[in-house]
Amino acid sequence: MPPNAIYLGMVDFTTIIHHHNEHGDKSGWTYILIPFDIAQQILPGNKRSLRVKGRLDEFPVAGMSMMPVGEGNFMLALRAEIRKALHKSSGAMLRVRLEHDKDFKIEVPEDLQECFEFGEPEALEYFESLSKSHRGYFIKWITDAKTAETRANRIAKTINAAMRRMDYGAMLREQKKLREQ
Repeated sequence: MPPNAIYLGMVDFTTIIHHHNEHGDKSGWTYILIPFDIAQQILPGNKRSLRVKGRLDEFPVAGMSMMPVGEGNFMLALRAEIRKALHKSSGAMLRVRLEHDKDFKIEVPEDLQECFEFGEPEALEYFESLSKSHRGYFIKWITDAKTAETRANRIAKTINAAMRRMDYGAMLREQKKLREQ
């Protein structure tokens, strides 16, 4: 199939990997841009974040968040483990085959669900009102914990944030502010 082709609701194009470095260090976003016309082929009329699946080169991906960046364009962040599997970094060319991931589901970890149900049902109600992507940020943060102690601490912070009707970004900003004091 030639680049920039469409088949079965999937887009196929080649692009450059970008890196946004706001503070002059190695941190920042590594991402690809998805132009408006291609984004509209994935999900016509959509202007909000959505989950996609497909392949980056030959590496299979699913449940990735395609986020709007203005003027109808979107970006897809490339986590370190994906870049490592691709053996690519900023400036490299990447073949992208994506489609809307309609089957993406957020699985709430059992320990988090139990804490919500038995301790804070109002917090659970707020948590469930968040968009799938925002629930996913909390859940990934919890499941990425390397120790049981860190995981328990993150669950407690998640429940506390939900009780206070804070989304993931607001919770992180508050934590940063507390660390700076």
